[in-house]
Amino acid sequence: MTTIISIILFLIFLFLAGIHFYWGLGGRWAADAVIPTKGNNVKVFNPKFLECFIVGLGLLAVGLFILTGAGITRFNLSLTFSKYGLWTIAIIFFLRSVGEFKYVGFFKRIKNTKFGRNDTKYYSPLCLLIGVLTVIMVLAG
Repeated sequence: MTTIISIILFLIFLFLAGIHFYWGLGGRWAADAVIPTKGNNVKVFNPKFLECFIVGLGLLAVGLFILTGAGITRFNLSLTFSKYGLWTIAIIFFLRSVGEFKYVGFFKRIKNTKFGRNDTKYYSPLCLLIGVLTVIMVLAG
């Protein structure tokens, strides 16, 4: 079971990393719907090339870490580090799904923007799913 979950999680992180690399290279597909906006549709921040690539590399690293935690890939990591690392990933994504109570997460105040609707429908549930699958993977492993 952990093998299947870890492969699913890896594919999710691989896709997310790829889309961030795409945006970093100037891609525009879906770019207007993935940045939190204020009520007047002004973006809260404007990520550039470097920020997109850092996030993409981080997401790719998390995906590889998950494969390592399941024993599919081998990096010289201690079992303790792998276990706490997976718990950290789960907590980060649970916190992301809850949000910061203004622009992001299930409990955000600004909901009636393109990002707000997509966050409620797709992004926060995906983060919750990642958190749940990671916990299942840790407990089953």
